[in-house]
Amino acid sequence: MGKDKRRYFGTDGIRGKANAGVMTVETAVQIGRAVGSVFTSRHERPRVLIGKDTRRSGYLFEMALVSGACSVGAEPYVMGPLPTPGIAFLTKGMRADVGVVISASHNSFEDNGIKLFGPDGYKLPDEVELQIERFIDDQKAVDAAIKVGADIGRAYRIDDARGRYLTYLKTTFPNDLTLDGMKIALDCANGAAYRIAPTVLEELGAEVVTRGVSPNGLNINDGCGAMHPRKLAALVLQTGADLGIALDGDADRLIMVDEAGQQVDGDQILALTATRMKRDNQLAQNTLVVTVMSNYGLEMAMASQGISLVRTQVGDRYVVEAMRKGSYNLGGEQSGHIVHLDHSTTGDGTLAALRVLAIMQREQRPLSDLARVMQPAPQTLINVRVSAKPELSTMPDVTQAIADAESALAGKGRVLVRYSGTE
Repeated sequence: MGKDKRRYFGTDGIRGKANAGVMTVETAVQIGRAVGSVFTSRHERPRVLIGKDTRRSGYLFEMALVSGACSVGAEPYVMGPLPTPGIAFLTKGMRADVGVVISASHNSFEDNGIKLFGPDGYKLPDEVELQIERFIDDQKAVDAAIKVGADIGRAYRIDDARGRYLTYLKTTFPNDLTLDGMKIALDCANGAAYRIAPTVLEELGAEVVTRGVSPNGLNINDGCGAMHPRKLAALVLQTGADLGIALDGDADRLIMVDEAGQQVDGDQILALTATRMKRDNQLAQNTLVVTVMSNYGLEMAMASQGISLVRTQVGDRYVVEAMRKGSYNLGGEQSGHIVHLDHSTTGDGTLAALRVLAIMQREQRPLSDLARVMQPAPQTLINVRVSAKPELSTMPDVTQAIADAESALAGKGRVLVRYSGTE
């Protein structure tokens, strides 16, 4: 079964309309059983950590996953609402066998998804996801895995999960610095970081003004968060904040706003962070890992700083794979996935914001000044809904249009046509 023939997993786990299609309660039960069974083959009673964001359907899938895991003898540990990177961190820190995230990230509340992390805190490799897919559709394997009596697994709730992750986040901020005197506007998208992000900033000394910190199960990413930075920009200007921080629903993305209300996207965050890390001799191999979606201006800016770029296909998992393979420690996407591999195994919006704040405090420079290291090239992104996804190379009109555009740009720009891996 190749990647293109998968029924459930996309580039970032399983995602779809909640309680329909592939994202039903029945599927979640089967995933719980599959996860428990795949890892039961290695350990008698595997630990399965389960966390979620704040959308209402999370309760459905949380209970379904717990039931499925228990039914095959696994022991699920339920953490409640927690950012995706926090679940990855705790999966490794608590020596669990697998971490399960219930989230559709930046999507609206109607959608939900499931993504998985291995015991090392990294997203599961393709071969393990394929093993889980095969189990889901193999009723004989499911029947053989079912436990009864004392062999049924027991579920636990972790009450201090948020505190453990919050404490770790603070350790990534330099001990000789504080955020005293800094006023920060923060938008948590009514998502998983609605308690953690304000707390960590306040405990480091900042004055924090917030929006998007009142989740009701239906308002996640609704006119707030990293997908709607204009609302944050208005708050920055209204309150006279030094900058704004916007996270998405599961807090693995970061978009910032400078003191003048101008957006600072993932490419710019990567540029200013890489520049400082190189100056401090902390940028591994003086290389930054980005995707094919990154702005051409980032390429020019990094070249001027003596920093090499490695490009991957779109998706933070591919960024991380390239980073691990090449022993690089900084990478990310224009959309705001920022990966600091020295501190985390996946994109972490709150951690990435803390790294930028440390640079601001260390250099005593505003965000607008730091972001000038990169001048974004003009870029247009057009989303087109399609009913099917044939190979682009099989459509002559499309390939000719791409060739014509590349010829017109004459090496001074780039054209990228791709299918979404999550929709």
